[in-house]
Amino acid sequence: MASGSMSVRADDLTAPAGVPDPARAWQHWTLNCQGCHRPDGSGSSATAPALAGTVAKFLHVRGGREYLARVPGVATSPLSDRDLAELVNWMLWRFDAAHLPADFAPYTPAEIGSLRAQPLRTEASDLRRRLLAQADRALR
Repeated sequence: MASGSMSVRADDLTAPAGVPDPARAWQHWTLNCQGCHRPDGSGSSATAPALAGTVAKFLHVRGGREYLARVPGVATSPLSDRDLAELVNWMLWRFDAAHLPADFAPYTPAEIGSLRAQPLRTEASDLRRRLLAQADRALR
């Protein structure tokens, strides 16, 4: 496993449905995402938004699930649909399990493939802000 400030912990190996190989998902995270979102998912205003404590909130509002697969970093990822579905499912569990809906259905490769074919561009930030505001209201 690659060295770094985040390592695969024993509890990472009990990932939920949709994450058949947590170590592989972590490796894809390390190589493709953490450079901007930071190892702990905290992000920064200069690089990419935080995922920690917020990413699963999108699943509580209409359009949020689609948003997560259409944001530029996801939609334009070089990963296959299978690897990307696993990675998105892992990120939801790893960085925001507290907000993961009890009835969460994991992303499938086919769903990721369909959604990422319609990437968000300049509207991604405004849509993120609106969806998170709706989610915060819904979760109160």
